[in-house]
Amino acid sequence: MKRAKRLKPRNPLAVQPLLQKGGAHERKDEKKESRARAEARLRRRLREDEATS
Repeated sequence: MKRAKRLKPRNPLAVQPLLQKGGAHERKDEKKESRARAEARLRRRLREDEATS
């Protein structure tokens, strides 16, 4: 069954500001995007290394 077809409602508590991504700890400077790209690149490389080993 596809996830989009589920009739089960989403968790209404998860829309609270405290549970949203980042929150008070989220970076607000210009390094935010480059750090995210670098971390994604690192994760991708580690995943590829695991697949080849």
